[in-house]
Amino acid sequence: MDSTQRFTSAASKSARMRKLLDSPGLSFLMEAHNGLSARIVQDVGFAGIWASGFSISTALGVRDSNEISAGEVLDAVGYMADATTIPIMVDGDTGYGNFNNARRFVRQLCRLDVSAVCIEDKLFPKTNSFIGDEQPLADVDEFCGKIAACKDSQTDGDFSVIARVEALVSGRGLAEALDRGEAYRRAGADAVFIHSKSKDGKEILAFAEEWARRCPLVITPTTYHAVGVEAFERAGVSTLIWANQNMRASVQAMRDVSRAVFENNRLSDVEPALAPVKEIFDFLDYAELDEAGRRYLPAGAPEATS
Repeated sequence: MDSTQRFTSAASKSARMRKLLDSPGLSFLMEAHNGLSARIVQDVGFAGIWASGFSISTALGVRDSNEISAGEVLDAVGYMADATTIPIMVDGDTGYGNFNNARRFVRQLCRLDVSAVCIEDKLFPKTNSFIGDEQPLADVDEFCGKIAACKDSQTDGDFSVIARVEALVSGRGLAEALDRGEAYRRAGADAVFIHSKSKDGKEILAFAEEWARRCPLVITPTTYHAVGVEAFERAGVSTLIWANQNMRASVQAMRDVSRAVFENNRLSDVEPALAPVKEIFDFLDYAELDEAGRRYLPAGAPEATS
């Protein structure tokens, strides 16, 4: 048994996600959207993964407006969970409907050995938070019931439900954001995710100061990325999500390569910037498949990777 397997048996993925959320220091999750990107996130050293709804939708060529179903998200997340041993927090949008849709989604995530889900207090079907100035929010009591239903339905005791507050994004102000966060905490949320699209991060820091570590606080500095992470740690933020950078990087890289090949009708210009095919074979452990084939296939059968 290797060290990864020993670590996995000693602490479940969900227990490790709880430890990240509850840590007195700042923890980091990195975005992934399929099995390959999830494996890369793990390989470079991140302790946890953010399965981004925006990125999964984008990878499938559709908009982040609930144009993909819960089942399609679960398919993508299943590959991610199978490819890695670190915990995954899934962007669950609004829970894909009412409390009943949300609790069914949680049960399915638990079956996939996913560690956490983040549910946001907007209306289904949702729109990406960075589109438009104001977006309708869910009724507080209705959303509290959705959180309670998710908590009552988890089949893994360490599974975490994170309540995402969209009041700042929707222009409702700090007071309503705090009231909503507190209501969701009382309803059973294991952490609160405060979201903002301001560029200076001041309203996030103000929220964190007033929040005063009542429960773990999660943020994603997509628009306020120039603020140093030390400021968030001092303010009591628990977990910081790098929410969409891998997807955006891949879009730019694919566009650059496709354009160069189209314009020049040759590969020599782009080959130096590409990962060698052998490196991909090695990264995805094709050698293990050959070894397993020798162990499990009858003598004389075709090679497993042929």
